[in-house]
Amino acid sequence: MISLKKNKKGELVKATGIRSRASSYYKPNQEETFKISRSKFSDFLKCQRCFYLDRVGGIVSPSTPGWSLNETTDILLKKEFDAHRTEQKPHRTFAEFGLTDVVPFDHPDIDTWRDSLRGGLTYHLPNSNLILHGGVDDIWINQTTQEIILVDYKSQATTHAVIPRLYLSSYTHQDYKVQMDFYAYLLLMMGFRVSSTSYFYVCNADRQAEAFNGTMAFQETLVPYPWQADWIEEKLQNMIGVLNSATLPESNEACENCAYAKQRARLERS
Repeated sequence: MISLKKNKKGELVKATGIRSRASSYYKPNQEETFKISRSKFSDFLKCQRCFYLDRVGGIVSPSTPGWSLNETTDILLKKEFDAHRTEQKPHRTFAEFGLTDVVPFDHPDIDTWRDSLRGGLTYHLPNSNLILHGGVDDIWINQTTQEIILVDYKSQATTHAVIPRLYLSSYTHQDYKVQMDFYAYLLLMMGFRVSSTSYFYVCNADRQAEAFNGTMAFQETLVPYPWQADWIEEKLQNMIGVLNSATLPESNEACENCAYAKQRARLERS
């Protein structure tokens, strides 16, 4: 896909391929604090070269279209759960999945934690200049144990019903687990008691309906996930080493971005 850069008015503008904000650049061994989001941490896990070129080199990856339907599902779910948060009552689906003592977590910072661009869960990694952050979809709380429960909304459309025990076995869903592990790590470091089980709230659109007729029906399923955060510290230290390196890291041989860049450079040299 070829992406053209446009301004807020939809007018074509020159694409430089370089980030313009100084705060987007990391200078190796700098003393100033630097923010690393959950998505950038995931980029580091996938390809250290692309991560380095982005954060240190300031190279901008081509933009991708927004997922407006998925975003709309998230917005409406948040409104629905917020109504139950205000009343401190269980959501309509909780009893079906055995969550009898659970309600949406009513915390003054919940809106900040859900704002990935201007807030999110935030933690300053000790003995470093890195501030880790990431925006969650929702947090619930078990009123009996007083443990908070991480929740991530997922929207999709398949011809088959969602089977919880198989959902996370798909290779396309492995990033979901990394995402949840990272959020759990942040909350633990922020001092919260986090339930060992998190949930993916999966909304699966019904493709078997007879017609559209201006509506789309969804099957809602809770997929439990026992998050694991014990592996994150080591990867964070590796990431710090890469950021402070003066040498460009090796690329992941499976990285399509790197493969495209190499083949394009080869053709342009010929």
